[in-house]
Amino acid sequence: MKTDDLITLLATGIEAVEPRVAERRYAKAIGVGMAGAAVLMVMLLHVRADLAEAALLPMFWVKLGFVGSLLLAGVFASMRLSRPGARIDSVPVFLVLPVLVMWILAAFALITANADQRMALLLGKTWSSCPFLIAMLSLPVFVAVIWAMKGLAPTRPHQAGFAAGLLSGATAAFVYSFHCPESAAPFIGLWYTLGILIPAIFGASLGRWLLRW
Repeated sequence: MKTDDLITLLATGIEAVEPRVAERRYAKAIGVGMAGAAVLMVMLLHVRADLAEAALLPMFWVKLGFVGSLLLAGVFASMRLSRPGARIDSVPVFLVLPVLVMWILAAFALITANADQRMALLLGKTWSSCPFLIAMLSLPVFVAVIWAMKGLAPTRPHQAGFAAGLLSGATAAFVYSFHCPESAAPFIGLWYTLGILIPAIFGASLGRWLLRW
């Protein structure tokens, strides 16, 4: 077969790729997943009764800013890892920076608190359930994000699965924030981070099967 004939054969039936298809898939996945997490939260938990009062406190917005930053970092990481050959050098920076900032705030809160208050700042009243509730709420988000990722072309399944799980956990943590009564930086820095890491580790362990071409 001549070279020109081979090129013609390979080009036959090729259709133009729709612009911004990855952005649309992730927007749909996050929207559907967040709605599913919100429904679970309302059905199984509840929106905190003092939400209006809590919204007047700075730490409520710090908490939302923390999980919102991880959500955006998860979107960035997931979209990069969904594209073959995309550079991921800056991905760890975007993932670690929000956690580092929150841990600095947590360390300052613990250092400046009285010794007898530090354990309460770290454990709050819901430490034993918080990470697992975030992980539970992440399930509908995880299913939706894996759907979005499989429709693209991830070539690093472990890393892509970790990013998908982290995005799911951060989205679930954002939803969970409207139920959770805790607002201390040490609590958020430890237990929210752990709750987000649970689906991230779960995603990394299942990435090779869930994201196989």
